[in-house]
Amino acid sequence: MNKVELIAAVAEKAGMTKVDARKAVDAIMEVSKKELKKDGKIALVGFGTMSVTKRPARQGRNPRTGKTIKIAAKKVVRFKPAANILK
Repeated sequence: MNKVELIAAVAEKAGMTKVDARKAVDAIMEVSKKELKKDGKIALVGFGTMSVTKRPARQGRNPRTGKTIKIAAKKVVRFKPAANILK
């Protein structure tokens, strides 16, 4: 599902226009980005939890040449689904 499909599904499920659904989806995405950028955590009961994890620098290998390369440390977003999400 892409963003357009998500907006259409939200509009249908909530009984609102696609314009209002787009505003709601965009607002949720903006708030989520801001919270994750400050290393926050977003927990949605019954859906899952998003959090930021620090990945340390490590050695890797270029698959084309086989040469060892250094992979820089970075922050990544992790999603842990709720236990009952697929039931």
